Amino acid sequence: MKFTAVGDILVQRRLPQDYEGFEEIKAFIEQGDARFFNLETTLNYEGECFASQFSGGTYVRTNPEMYYDMLRYGFNMTSANNNHAFDFSFEGFARTLETLNESGITHAGIGNNLHQASAPAYLETPDGRVALVAVNLSFNPAMMAGVQSRRVAGRPGINGLRITRKVTVPRDDFEAIKRVGDRCGINCAKMITRGEGYYPYLPEGVCEIGDQQFILGDDYGLIYEINQKDIERLKASIREAESCADYVIVSVHHHQIEGMDKTTVPEFHKELMRNIVDWGADAVIGHGPHLLRAIEVYRDKPIFYSLGDFLIQLYDVAFAPEDFYSQYGMDSDDSVIELLKKRSRDFTTGLMAQREMREAIIPLWETDGKKLKSLKLMPVYASCGEGKHLEGLPQRAKDTSFMDKLAEMSKAYGVEIKEEDGLFVCSW
Repeated sequence: MKFTAVGDILVQRRLPQDYEGFEEIKAFIEQGDARFFNLETTLNYEGECFASQFSGGTYVRTNPEMYYDMLRYGFNMTSANNNHAFDFSFEGFARTLETLNESGITHAGIGNNLHQASAPAYLETPDGRVALVAVNLSFNPAMMAGVQSRRVAGRPGINGLRITRKVTVPRDDFEAIKRVGDRCGINCAKMITRGEGYYPYLPEGVCEIGDQQFILGDDYGLIYEINQKDIERLKASIREAESCADYVIVSVHHHQIEGMDKTTVPEFHKELMRNIVDWGADAVIGHGPHLLRAIEVYRDKPIFYSLGDFLIQLYDVAFAPEDFYSQYGMDSDDSVIELLKKRSRDFTTGLMAQREMREAIIPLWETDGKKLKSLKLMPVYASCGEGKHLEGLPQRAKDTSFMDKLAEMSKAYGVEIKEEDGLFVCSW
């Protein structure tokens, strides 16, 4: 079988009927039997839905017909399980889910309850049945779908992997942190509530400042712990998918960063994505950081730690809720472009201003049974041609120098990337 995938698509306006490079990208994507993308927006019309008190960073929505434009690239699998799924609250989420269902595309990761959101979705192809499971590591807790009980309906939402972050510190700093907590009184209310039985007691060697836990250790470090129930649910979904399909893809949305280099893969991401393969997945597709991260081939299965932004139109947001304006000391009498201008420091920083945020790849991989046989990459750049109508649209990259960095990152994972006949070929 053959597969293609892209990362984030943050679409905000209609796709031109044709533009230079469109057909080349479409033809490459359509070589896959299964063809995946991450839908990084909500689908609803102006005035249909109120905004949430929170967003995924920018309140994004697009008209459903713009989503259908995306399908012209040839995609047949998607997930809307990302940090923007609730930008326009439950109604916006419901409209997105409704449009995905109506379009007939295979999609996973969101649903009317947690069982639906975590269930595998299936794509029938002439060469085999492909399952998709989608999880999210970066989301507001209110977005998590709920389990349906015997008397209470489940809560619509996403299939999340809830994470607890803890900080390890040496003894001197551990004692200093305890003193700060005790002397400033920040923990008093929680300590009283804990005494009343609403919080578990802290074990020895653990202290808190507010909601942040610190652990006595030999050195400084961050520990990310994934909720065990969420892990068991993911394992069960993969087992179900493996038993019902010929090939299993797991989509992982994430924004975690380790250190000051955004391209670095956090250690717990490596462990999670390799575990996903161990649990039965045949490919893991990462997206979310808005740039490229390394490629790994683990047990003859591809792991894409982040595919980058395939299409991004962040400056085409048509309107924003008052909550968004107030974050920057503005109100909705100001235009949305003035809001975005202020946030981006006069368009000098942010996703649209940094070249690496527009650099991406489209992998095309072929399997021999369940084993990876070949892996080729098309480099793309999400800003083609002249004019605002083309800004943020993907085109085959003319300057492919960024592939050198991807090759360097991937080499640490045992993958060699070399240019061959205009594409980039992976060996492992």
